[in-house]
Amino acid sequence: MQDQLKLDNFICFAVYTASHALNRVYKPLLDTLGLTYPQYLAMVSLWEQDGQTVGGLGEKLFLESSTLTPLLKRLETAGYVRRERSREDERVVVIRLSEEGIRLKEKAIGIPGCIAAASGRDAVDLTRLQAEIVALREALNKSVA
Repeated sequence: MQDQLKLDNFICFAVYTASHALNRVYKPLLDTLGLTYPQYLAMVSLWEQDGQTVGGLGEKLFLESSTLTPLLKRLETAGYVRRERSREDERVVVIRLSEEGIRLKEKAIGIPGCIAAASGRDAVDLTRLQAEIVALREALNKSVA
């Protein structure tokens, strides 16, 4: 019974500390772009699909609009995105990449490879691990829904 309360046996602690380790690897790479990790994730999502709504982007990133809105304001101030009211529904805000935001993708293109190299794992192993973590997230989300 005591082993259940041993910190090294907690999956949540392993994920939590791995997340911190990833952030330490990302930080110097993202500093060269002038982005925080959450800003980087927003930009990656916009590079995949420009013109997303704030609500849609929040769903993809698992962020509340109260967290996402200030992040997007900072990206807009940096000149990477524009926030526009939807023509169909003015309550909806659409996020569009600026020319500078589009160009930033070229500067960021090598970051995933740097992260993979830092992990010391091959692509097949990383793909498997990512799929397992996503499955864990989905199962946990279902358990609290």
